Amino acid sequence: MKKHLVILAILIFNFGFSQNDSIIESELAINKFIDGTLTTPVDLEHPNLVILIQGSGPTDRNGNGFMMKNNGSKLIAKELAENEIASYRFDKRIFKMNKLKIREEELSFEDFIQDVSDILDYFKAQDKYKKIIVAGHSEGSLIGMLAAQNKADAFISLAGAGRSIDHIIVDQLAKQSPELAENSENAFKEIKERGKTSNYNPLLQSVFRPSVQPFLKSWMKYNPTEEIAKLNIPVLIINGSFDIQVDTTEANLLAEANPNAKLVILDKMNHVFRKIEGDNLENTKAYNEPNRPLHPELIPILVDFIKSVK
Repeated sequence: MKKHLVILAILIFNFGFSQNDSIIESELAINKFIDGTLTTPVDLEHPNLVILIQGSGPTDRNGNGFMMKNNGSKLIAKELAENEIASYRFDKRIFKMNKLKIREEELSFEDFIQDVSDILDYFKAQDKYKKIIVAGHSEGSLIGMLAAQNKADAFISLAGAGRSIDHIIVDQLAKQSPELAENSENAFKEIKERGKTSNYNPLLQSVFRPSVQPFLKSWMKYNPTEEIAKLNIPVLIINGSFDIQVDTTEANLLAEANPNAKLVILDKMNHVFRKIEGDNLENTKAYNEPNRPLHPELIPILVDFIKSVK
């Protein structure tokens, strides 16, 4: 383990027990960029450990974003612990940008990969865990599969894309406006060729503002199907049939790229792991319903896969 990880790793015990006193939650800072929560089953030596990586945007360790609280990652962590599986979930480093004086234009996709790599180094050096599994949600899927190479014992993709981010954004815009989709496609092409662009519709300012263009360039150079094909470890790919952000075709692309992977499409599961029996309105409302239970099949599938890792 790197010396700076030894020096900076801080474990602050903050016990929070479930009703049956079977779970311990502890605050754990890996380094100056990474603060998270370690959730462990009580009185179990050498459990499996899952590293939970969040999706795009300012998403915290619990799976919550700006004006969105569903606690998806927090619920997964607690239910895994009830099944004798430990987990570590963490805030993305963008939450520390002001404190560390990191400008948006300085942020790269590789920074996120490095964070997960440092987490893996830390826990591997602890020698407390039977197997270490990386589980990435949405954007975190690509981050996870890159960091997992040669470091993790298994990988789980949760609603991960099968194509690079530029193709995903263009397709999403095409559903709203063919004109904006064409404009964004040209903007992405210019970023690839020149590293920047100014030829984009003002309506796309949030996507192509100059300060975020370096991050976009660093992100879209990775093709998820190429990266998942490099994994020679057990792989589980999960998507929901009612995910309005990441279509099941993306999961199929990942599965085709890694024939040894296990593919599971959960009926009526949405992007934040809930089963939706109604319409799109119910689907979007679930993004702000932390008390809504997880899809009933999600945890059993995760547990079976994790415990099968040799």
